Amino acid sequence: KQINRDHTVMVVEHDMSFVRALGVKVTCLHEGSVLAEGTIDQVSSNERVIEVYLGR
Repeated sequence: KQINRDHTVMVVEHDMSFVRALGVKVTCLHEGSVLAEGTIDQVSSNERVIEVYLGR
């Protein structure tokens, strides 16, 4: 967490437990464009994210 005071760090990760533990803003991409942005809870409950990634 100390590094984020002076630098921007981009993490590409599919392990949502790991992402949740970071406690940072999440940006979800689809085909190179931003699909959703916010907390992990906001993004994982986003209807468009669910539709695109889970096919519901």
